[in-house]
Amino acid sequence: MTTVELFTTLADPSREIPTDLFISGTWTKAVERATFEVENPATGKVLATVADGGVTDAELALDAAAAAQVEWARTAPRTRSEILRRAFDLVLARRGWLAEIMTAEMGKPLAEAKGEVAYAAEFLRWFSEEAVRISGDHTTTGDGANRIIVTREPVGPCVLVTPWNFPLAMGTRKIAPAVAAGCTMVLKPAEQTPLTSLALASIFAEAGLPDGVLNVVTTTDAASVVSAWMSSGKARKISFTGSTEVGKLLLRQAADTVMRTSMELGGNAPFIVCADADLDTAIEGAMVAKMRNMGEACTAANRMYVHRDVAAEFSERLAQRMGALVVGDGFDDGVQVGPLIDEDGRGKVQRLVDDALDRGARTVTGGTLPEGPGYFYPPTVLADVPIDSELMQTEIFGPVAPVIPFDSEDEVIRIANDTDWGLVGYLFTQDVDRAFDLSERLEVGMVGVNTGLVSNPAAPFGGVKQSGLGREGGKIGIDEFLEYKYLAVPRRAGA
Repeated sequence: MTTVELFTTLADPSREIPTDLFISGTWTKAVERATFEVENPATGKVLATVADGGVTDAELALDAAAAAQVEWARTAPRTRSEILRRAFDLVLARRGWLAEIMTAEMGKPLAEAKGEVAYAAEFLRWFSEEAVRISGDHTTTGDGANRIIVTREPVGPCVLVTPWNFPLAMGTRKIAPAVAAGCTMVLKPAEQTPLTSLALASIFAEAGLPDGVLNVVTTTDAASVVSAWMSSGKARKISFTGSTEVGKLLLRQAADTVMRTSMELGGNAPFIVCADADLDTAIEGAMVAKMRNMGEACTAANRMYVHRDVAAEFSERLAQRMGALVVGDGFDDGVQVGPLIDEDGRGKVQRLVDDALDRGARTVTGGTLPEGPGYFYPPTVLADVPIDSELMQTEIFGPVAPVIPFDSEDEVIRIANDTDWGLVGYLFTQDVDRAFDLSERLEVGMVGVNTGLVSNPAAPFGGVKQSGLGREGGKIGIDEFLEYKYLAVPRRAGA
């Protein structure tokens, strides 16, 4: 396990960052000895060379998970809970180390990366507590002849596929409930950010997770690796976070073996500012909902609908705040906005901005590519954006805030719901009745009322329509990894 000199300045430079596959508790090279390079998006420099797993590696990983399933399912809930609690403690103890890995391979500023570590750790603590609270039911049939006993059991080996934008939090959000429920796993992290997932696997091993329970295959051939798992008949569930396009493909594959599915897919979040909104609160909410993770989040505010009475003031104030943000390498002091993940991501953002400007939008701030290395894009505010602009129909995944004026509640609800997606919406108003009414009318799985942050391990995260299926986090998050079993037990005569 080696990494290049760029990592010698980490908070704990003596701690090696794994770069191999993790199968059955062992760090191993890919069968074909293939590797791929991981780049720093702020500099374009190579950070590390990582094992590039293929179908054979995927099969070995799933075999390990399947072999470990029976014994792991029988493990005492308290044992599983204590493993998660130790992992929680270790993640917090390695906060600086993990944050610097994320900043290096993903680009987010170091302070924000440290925030993700704290957020990710909370899933470990939350599900350590849920592991000992898996319950069932006991009753009798209506005629009194039988006892009805309902138990819940682990669904079985799970396929976990995580994205690059929150590489640690999306890992713990899937792994923690699977561990708590008694499921084994194969994990395929995004190829842009494999180091964070491998570091997390090393922490779970140190926390005492048995061999084969968690297996990690890094790869540049995600389609072949995941397809091998999906068609195997050994995996019983898939939990995926990523694009709606890929999610639909996985749902089709899951149908062939009737796998359980959890899908957290794309978003196109409306951010609604009513005429009576407290603009200070709305601006703060917009900064969080738009600029968290450089706008590279499925929960990012994608379409900012602002009542015409306050649209001009909102646009100017938002532009002042966004234009003042410091853009640069996430390791540099004072940087608030890092690079986008790669050139494709940055190119998409620029095309969306150019399309909106061509259709009549105007730039309030930003909108021009900077010179120099790295995939940086300036925080941008566009005013008077036409409804038919392409960026109104797709996830921007960048630091661009399009502002669209509206005149009535019926109008804004109609255009906010006029999308295939329904992950989250944001609503700003000082009228309680209006807040509840508009929240109920928004076709989304989550609503932030006078706040730009909805994500919390204690809350069920997920969307409706083409934003996905199932929920992660909260009291119901563990349900996605459990099956119900019903026992019919005849009652003794006279009992």
